[in-house]
Amino acid sequence: MPDLEFELTNQDGDRVTAEDYRGKIKLMFFGYTSCQHVCPVALSKLAEATRALGEQADQVEILFVAVDPKRDKPVLDEYVSHFKPELVGLTGTQEELKEVAKRYRVAFSYEKPRKDGFYIVNHSGAVFAFGPEGKSRLLIDDQAKASSITADLRRLLEQSKG
Repeated sequence: MPDLEFELTNQDGDRVTAEDYRGKIKLMFFGYTSCQHVCPVALSKLAEATRALGEQADQVEILFVAVDPKRDKPVLDEYVSHFKPELVGLTGTQEELKEVAKRYRVAFSYEKPRKDGFYIVNHSGAVFAFGPEGKSRLLIDDQAKASSITADLRRLLEQSKG
């Protein structure tokens, strides 16, 4: 699994790179704001797992890479705030998103729009965990329970102490 590397736009419209997020454990998840099932469940679970760390929760940052910029950009800030105030929403151009997805071997594709214009984005559900310096550490299965993720985070935090 490759180390953390990207250049995208955050929910505030600022250009950011992986370097901007050094110093904390990072959990990176790919999805989209109109997702009705996988994304809300996954982000809620990650927020729950992080909150369960108590005082150590501020040492973990969740990066949500939104792969549907057409619909995601206008609502990204509000969307991520529902799960955890510190959750970071990231998006970019189609080309930038494809590049980041390719780096982590994440698949996403757009289904044909329905008559009302709504469409689904098929995407991977795994969560990538990185150490404070951006080194890849763990791939978390999308079926993992919050308690299991919390245990993994505790181990990563302990290992990052040196």
